[in-house]
Amino acid sequence: MWRAARTLHGALAGRVLVRGDLRVPRFATSDLTGRAVLDVTPRGKHLMTRVEGGLTLHSHLGMEGAWKVYAPGRRWGGGPAHEIRAILGVESATAVAYRLKVLELVRTEREAAVVGHLGPDLLGPDWDAELALANLLAEPERPVGEALLDQRNLAGIGNIFKSEACFVARAHPWSPVGAVRGPERLVEAARRLLELNKRVSSGSRRLHVFGRRSLPCPRCRTLIRKDPQLDRPTYWCPRCQPPPAP
Repeated sequence: MWRAARTLHGALAGRVLVRGDLRVPRFATSDLTGRAVLDVTPRGKHLMTRVEGGLTLHSHLGMEGAWKVYAPGRRWGGGPAHEIRAILGVESATAVAYRLKVLELVRTEREAAVVGHLGPDLLGPDWDAELALANLLAEPERPVGEALLDQRNLAGIGNIFKSEACFVARAHPWSPVGAVRGPERLVEAARRLLELNKRVSSGSRRLHVFGRRSLPCPRCRTLIRKDPQLDRPTYWCPRCQPPPAP
């Protein structure tokens, strides 16, 4: 999300919208044309596109959404037209949103109403490792993998880096948070992994376990396992990440 915000900010910020279509029923009559884009800021997995007049376009990609930026004259290739949810165009570029989970227009002064529930942002200026750890430990019986994905605890980690953080911290993804030795290592690993990968395209990431089912663990050569958790795949090493002793 950090990379998406950076790309959108570079294309739109400081420029006046010559096209501002919102293709969701609630905001279909809203027209942002003529307003300057002030900035595009990530907040966990949310994007806040602020425009003149005290308005913020709040979007969330979900599992399948994407923002694509196209140069003038370039063919749009992010999906069929019926999947487009927003078009923000300036003279030099057009940003097109596909398959968004959330798209809404709110007053900038009310942003907290839509993202105020989020925990500290792993890549944001409000990052607070102690608060993130306290949030995780507030429900000591909750499985580690579930707790890491809960954006109310710490914002910005997704399924890939949930698996990666558990591996780096040697935490069993289904262990209760309260049973993890050195739980602060989970927070440290999540932050470090996102920082290392925030400028790297998805195809260039160097991952330890995610997507490596039945391949040898980079530490111990045990075969990596893949198991479902919250209807999502979790990759882990049975030897490096054993469950806690009863």
